[in-house]
Amino acid sequence: MRRGLGVATAVVAMASVGCGGEGDEEDWAGLVAGGTPPATPYDGPLYVPGEEPEVYTLEAVRTAAGAAGRALECDGEIYSGGGSGSWGKSDGGRTPEEGLRAFFDMEQADDPRHGYRVEREEADRVLFSFDVDGRTKVAVVVAKDQKGRPGWGPESNATCDPAELPASFTESKPYEIWTDRNGDRVPLAEVSSHAGDAHCGWETARFLSMGHYEDDRTYARDPDGVLGSDLLTAPYDGEAALPEGARDTGFRFGDRQLWLTDDPSKVYVRASGGVEAWPLVKDGMGCR
Repeated sequence: MRRGLGVATAVVAMASVGCGGEGDEEDWAGLVAGGTPPATPYDGPLYVPGEEPEVYTLEAVRTAAGAAGRALECDGEIYSGGGSGSWGKSDGGRTPEEGLRAFFDMEQADDPRHGYRVEREEADRVLFSFDVDGRTKVAVVVAKDQKGRPGWGPESNATCDPAELPASFTESKPYEIWTDRNGDRVPLAEVSSHAGDAHCGWETARFLSMGHYEDDRTYARDPDGVLGSDLLTAPYDGEAALPEGARDTGFRFGDRQLWLTDDPSKVYVRASGGVEAWPLVKDGMGCR
């Protein structure tokens, strides 16, 4: 059996529009593309019982991803994954392809919306895959007429780390993908960054995240003080110096370089303008 190492979860946010709802049909052009099936398609079960985790650990998400997680062919570790809830008759699709569209409608999935192919099909289940260089990076299993899920719709879904998806897709996303000293893209599960949310008034702030699931940490650049001292564990320092013993991670984004010390309460970002110390963000940070 072909088994992948990475899984991704769609954000569960039930939409009011199902497969039969209104929408721009051009948005779905090319959702399922033709193509030659792989010489060795995923040959494991298309149904694997899964349970949504109470705590999102790596092992828990592997379990939650079910059959879709097993169908992946990731280069790195599991990212996230999960199943689907129930829905009404008007939400399910009439065909497997409409069931895939229902996955995006119902789950508001932030995955590529074009270029899937049928990797395997059974009487009541179909595995759709999105491939990069012939390897499955996103997998969605749709099922027909399951309990509480009339018609065709999503049963399990999984994706590899976004850094393994095409740049043409990830460049349109808010997250920033760093590279290593060899110029290779670094998984978001290791390090990523993004600008602050405009609706919070945090446009001038920038966040850097390291780790994933239970060991994740987020640091912040806050030159204008828009976050406030109650959200940060220490003040941001825009004119810092690299401490003795600081080590270069090799991670780069533009001219930014990420340096670390043995002190996890801050990271150092070195750029053409100098060195900045970004403090650790407090747990549970959010707009107030």
